[in-house]
Amino acid sequence: AALKGGLRFQVSAALKEGRVTPTELCQRCLSLIKSTKFLNAYITVAEETALKQAEESETRYRRGQPLGVLDGIPIAVKDNFNTAGIETTCASNMLKGYISPYNATVVQKLLDQGAVLLGKTNLDEFAMGSGSTDGVFGPVRNPWSYSRQYKEKSVPKSRSEDEESNWVITGGSSGGSAAAVSSFTCFAALGSDTGGSTRNPAAHCGVVGLKPTYGLISRHGLIPLVNSMDVPGILTRCVDDAAVVLGSLAGHDPKDSTTIQDNFKPFELPNLTDVSKLSIGIPKEYHAPGLSSEILALWSKAADLFKNAGAKVVEVSLPHTRYSIVCYHVLCTAEVASNMARFDGLEYGHRSDMNKSTESMYAATRREGFNDVVRGRILSGNYFLLKQNYENYFIKAQKVRRLIANDFVKVFGSGVDILLTPTTLSDAVPYMEFIKEDNRTRSAQDDILTQAANMAGLPAINVPTGLSERGLPVGLQFIGRSFQEKQLLTVAKWFEKQVKFPMIQLEVKRHDRSTFQHQKSSFFS
Repeated sequence: AALKGGLRFQVSAALKEGRVTPTELCQRCLSLIKSTKFLNAYITVAEETALKQAEESETRYRRGQPLGVLDGIPIAVKDNFNTAGIETTCASNMLKGYISPYNATVVQKLLDQGAVLLGKTNLDEFAMGSGSTDGVFGPVRNPWSYSRQYKEKSVPKSRSEDEESNWVITGGSSGGSAAAVSSFTCFAALGSDTGGSTRNPAAHCGVVGLKPTYGLISRHGLIPLVNSMDVPGILTRCVDDAAVVLGSLAGHDPKDSTTIQDNFKPFELPNLTDVSKLSIGIPKEYHAPGLSSEILALWSKAADLFKNAGAKVVEVSLPHTRYSIVCYHVLCTAEVASNMARFDGLEYGHRSDMNKSTESMYAATRREGFNDVVRGRILSGNYFLLKQNYENYFIKAQKVRRLIANDFVKVFGSGVDILLTPTTLSDAVPYMEFIKEDNRTRSAQDDILTQAANMAGLPAINVPTGLSERGLPVGLQFIGRSFQEKQLLTVAKWFEKQVKFPMIQLEVKRHDRSTFQHQKSSFFS
């Protein structure tokens, strides 16, 4: 039962009262990782270290001196955060076998709180993608593909077609972390969010995905994709748990000059009973081309839910949203080109055997180490940064980015507290359908509703809202004011309580016949 509870009130309480020990909890999660191995959620499982950390935690509990709510709690970390002593690969041949000499600040903070690190999760290579299908270790499978809810609704087209060809993607690029949380193999996981990489897989896997305000959490030790937009993301099974993890991670870091200087006070989320003082904005531009009728209906229903509870619901306009994908493509590839220059085969990572000259060694190393997607983005970025293109592309994109950020400033300045939008255009698509289109087309479609929040540096959260007609999770996104995480999470918690999202009934056929039961969604069924 502890596996399904919330961190603060159920799991932490069970550990304190001795109803379950950190070692038992860790062993249960490790055995679930083994029985759900086919999901491909983890790249590395650090079994030995995890059990050692759980043992140390057990000693602290016996002495009555736990380090906090996270002491003894099993967590997972996306494989683009550096971890001392555990391989960090970014799901790329370029970093296969690379072991960092230090921990990322967020990893260190979790370990300092006594959390138990189970392992590193799968992703798109160097976090470039929206499906978690492009890493060198293979695609991640969405746990909902093996849920009773999905199996009951999906009718195979032929007898030979089974779940082997019918499984759906997790979304990306933090798909491994989302699948790990969704399949109960850990209680919380770290992702990264540059254009929606935490919220997108959270929506597809039916979990909570929080992208904090830019600068609230340290990026030190997160292998960079786009420095001006990257944010460590938090994936949990409920909003309260996201607040607990945020409390452990937020605050100034002398190793990251972009973090806030002020002290961050961790907070407990109040139970909101009165929403009448709230103003919820519905941005009309988010009714984007390709938005499924199911998600549109869910979005309207959610707006009505706030309205009927007494909140003020207003339509707002973010006019520059339609330029955001093109703008993001230019800025993203330009920063990628710059960031990827460090992988030259000299200091760390893969080095080619080509030894004709230094230049040929560089070229061969990068050709062998990077996949087509990464190489394509490096080429685009270098093109936009050429002297003759710099003004027309990069500078112009920076100006458009400022206009996009100003749209949000105006809307929040007009008295709106929170924006309510869809997170994704549809529910998760089958893998075989997803790979018909190339990575760039897919990313452009899938990031459309999430990446404007990264451009503006605003906090945003995906809240699982209901199941689609195919029995798959659908989420909605709340976007808040800068550094107003407490307000954002309080509203998200209220909404989560109203919708009563059903827990996954996971049927792990090959190993563990147990299924997880929970109430059906009463509001959005």
